Amino acid sequence: MAEQNPFLVPGGSSEQGGAAFDPAGRNVDAGRGLEWIKQGWQLFVKNPGMWIAIAVILLVIVIVLSFIPVIGSLAANFLMPVFAGGILLGCKSLTEGGDFGIDSLFAGFKQNTTNLILVGVFYLIGVIAITVLVFLIGGGAALTGGFIGHGPGVGVAMGGFFLAMLVMLVLLVPLAMAVWFAPALVVFRNVAPLEAMKASFFACLKNIVPFLVYGVILFVLCIVAMIPFGLGMLVMMPVMMGSVYASYVEIFE
Repeated sequence: MAEQNPFLVPGGSSEQGGAAFDPAGRNVDAGRGLEWIKQGWQLFVKNPGMWIAIAVILLVIVIVLSFIPVIGSLAANFLMPVFAGGILLGCKSLTEGGDFGIDSLFAGFKQNTTNLILVGVFYLIGVIAITVLVFLIGGGAALTGGFIGHGPGVGVAMGGFFLAMLVMLVLLVPLAMAVWFAPALVVFRNVAPLEAMKASFFACLKNIVPFLVYGVILFVLCIVAMIPFGLGMLVMMPVMMGSVYASYVEIFE
């Protein structure tokens, strides 16, 4: 009896042995969070040298863009979903025993590029809106504290600052949920950017428990990976991308 592949193939039908695509996403067990990381590791060990090379190139691109004022930071936000889409396509190819090389990083520039960039645009708009709201809350508290004067005024200003940080955290989490599966839905199912972000958010929401398990484990692993001068992140980045692919396949495909 052949060993069952832990990955289903995006685009596969029930007649091919995989479940049908579910645009709303399926509910999965809490323990699947750990399994996604395991499957991410399995994808990494299929071609660790190429994975590390891709991680290094992507890191260099981000660092170079960071040196370009304003435009570089905008470009990084717009291009990250494109790179993510390419890597996810590479994950699919690697799972099927196909090619996986440096060109996988840039595959998103050949397929659904505009929609992938739009995911980055909408994400940036969300970040800007959250930043403005946080600034208004924090700035308003600081202004009120200034009118009150020393003593009570400092307390008001500090309270406003902590409230602003809490609001930012509360709002950034849903935004992250909205972009988690969006590149995968765009490249594998040609879903429109906003619809992909909406589907991603609700899929994460209905699987909040497995994602909490996943997040805690990933957080601990990333801390460990940072110990040897951050070099462990060259492994953790590929494992994380592989786990994103694994979670997408299980929840949507």
